[in-house]
Amino acid sequence: MTTDTAPLSAPLTIEFGYTRSLGPVLSTFMTALSQRHILGNRGSDGRVHVPPVEYDPVTAEPLTEFVDVATEGTVLTWAWCPEPVDGQPIQQPFAWALIQLDGADTGFLHAVNVPAPSDMQTGMRVQVHWAETPTGHIRDIAYFEPANSESAAPPQPQAPPESIRDDAGTVTTVITPIQLSYNHTVSAEESRYLRALADGKLIGQRCPECDQVYIPPRGACPVDGVPTTTEVELPDTGIVTTFCIVNVPFLGQRITPPYVVAYILLDGADIAFLHLVRGCDSADVRMGMRVRAVWRPQEEWQTSLSNIDHFAPTGEPDAPIETFARHL
Repeated sequence: MTTDTAPLSAPLTIEFGYTRSLGPVLSTFMTALSQRHILGNRGSDGRVHVPPVEYDPVTAEPLTEFVDVATEGTVLTWAWCPEPVDGQPIQQPFAWALIQLDGADTGFLHAVNVPAPSDMQTGMRVQVHWAETPTGHIRDIAYFEPANSESAAPPQPQAPPESIRDDAGTVTTVITPIQLSYNHTVSAEESRYLRALADGKLIGQRCPECDQVYIPPRGACPVDGVPTTTEVELPDTGIVTTFCIVNVPFLGQRITPPYVVAYILLDGADIAFLHLVRGCDSADVRMGMRVRAVWRPQEEWQTSLSNIDHFAPTGEPDAPIETFARHL
């Protein structure tokens, strides 16, 4: 395929901070980590659990007796990680290991920083390597390393996670960054639609059976299941079918609330798509309101629907409900 007909592809990253409230047991554990010591808790059968558990595995009763354990331990079992992915504790080949810390009776899963699989074995002794800046998170333990030795090579440092403390300094909440990176490739039909947007055009496709026009285009009509082979250039005017007024702020928000997100049904189209409605008070947006696209400056255009900054009211009379009721 030539470069103007090949499907478009782009790297995408989805990320957010996963926020977890800890409760009394894990709050105590994380607070201790921030002070560079490790706690377990004792069950009714005398076993010491690390990390501590909230309820006794035998009786299901809450556990409240905390026990200090050592920062050294023994590898119970392990697996080699030759190609670390973003977000893992070490960004070079390393071992995942189940480690029984001295004073504990259960295994503790963490990373061991060694240069090669030949440097790992079941039964080997390892010790904690603390993060430079403890925050009250499991990653205050940066990794484990062979006991009484230095790491073979310093791992690439990770951005420290966040935690939230109460007035007494106890860690109550941890915020862990979650990230998924992948390469997104769109269909040939969507690629033509996106390339048309870079030229300031809105392209849909018509079903030869039911005559419905879809934008963004689809390779096949969802009603009849036949290919949609006829391209249709649509105007940048339409109506609001349904909408939502966003009043609640959230992480990563680019617009100060309140603002309106609406389904816009372009003239000549048979399916609506989401976009912003601005240029009027949020309280004045209504179903059936006529709107027109407000394009960004041409020098900012890309192969993206974001070339349209928002839709704004045209001032024309509203469309009667019966003209768009089937699109709700």
